[in-house]
Amino acid sequence: MDKQGPLLSLTDLSCGYQNQIIVQDLNLHLNSGDIGCLLGPSGCGKTTTLRAIAGFEPIMKGSISLAGKSISRPNFTLAPEKRRIGMVFQDYALFPHLSVERNIAFGIRKNPNAERITQELLELVKLDSLGQRYPHELSGGQQQRVALARALAPEPNLLLLDEPFSNLDGELRRRLSQEVRDILKQRGTSAILVTHDQEEAFAMSDNIGVFNKGRLEQWDSPFNLYHEPLTPFVASFVGQGYFIRGQMLTHDSVQTELGVIRGNRAYNWPAGSTVDVLLRPDDIIDSPESPLRAIIIGKTFLGAATLYRLELPTGNQLEAIFTSHIDHFLGENVGIAVAADHLVAFATPGTVAAHSSLPMTGVRRYSATAG
Repeated sequence: MDKQGPLLSLTDLSCGYQNQIIVQDLNLHLNSGDIGCLLGPSGCGKTTTLRAIAGFEPIMKGSISLAGKSISRPNFTLAPEKRRIGMVFQDYALFPHLSVERNIAFGIRKNPNAERITQELLELVKLDSLGQRYPHELSGGQQQRVALARALAPEPNLLLLDEPFSNLDGELRRRLSQEVRDILKQRGTSAILVTHDQEEAFAMSDNIGVFNKGRLEQWDSPFNLYHEPLTPFVASFVGQGYFIRGQMLTHDSVQTELGVIRGNRAYNWPAGSTVDVLLRPDDIIDSPESPLRAIIIGKTFLGAATLYRLELPTGNQLEAIFTSHIDHFLGENVGIAVAADHLVAFATPGTVAAHSSLPMTGVRRYSATAG
């Protein structure tokens, strides 16, 4: 298959349980060699989608194809074992009575090259000295590496990872997620990860799908999800940020209580439309001489930076990240400025803009400034 071609395609997919639709009208395409992620709050449909891809659940509408072959459609579900799909589970699901080597080799027992493949995978996951140990003799991170190696042994077309790091502590979780990405990229293995952890999703994935109430709101790169969210839900769910109210002045500028924000995209709403503008913590900078003032009402030290919660004179709140060399105190009145390199605005419900029949965004691009 073409390295750049679509490996996995979900087209107009609807699926669920016992005639109850959980996921609706889902369209998603994963290119060969890419790592995708299904991200969203509990109950949003991401695990249901993963189970449908694996063949554990039939679908009600649409289709799923893998490597150009239809594997699911209404009234047809190719058996999971015939899909060439590997699975890595949250609880590892290792065989306790088998050694590490035999766990890894379980799915390729009849392969004449099983011993060589097993040894190569042991080295790949950095467990080559632990092949004779049993799962209970390993740490959680080591057990997860064994589960990954076992899933990779049959050389699947696609690897599915269902909350694979949720049982691990924070630092190990971060380190292992990066290691797993490196391993998958080294082998050119395509994968779909399910998680509710944004940091994990951003660290591992080439593309992320944000789910909300059974619908895919955006399938995009981590950069675009953060800087160019398509819906208010994506804007508020991905990363940190606050909305402030404003009025459209022109197609690329909004009047707000922080001044006029000019952005990198043109909106087709008429002048005077009320909109909500998204501001991320990195859009707000410390500016002691600025006439724009805010009160520090919250403070979280992050090491290299400090996250501050700010209250504006109107009572609205924002967050800002300043270098940790700047040490403001709670209750301090500080000067701030907007240094956004983008303009992300959404129509305020019930306003002229919200009811406009024009598209929400145009195609023109601008440099963003605030003044």
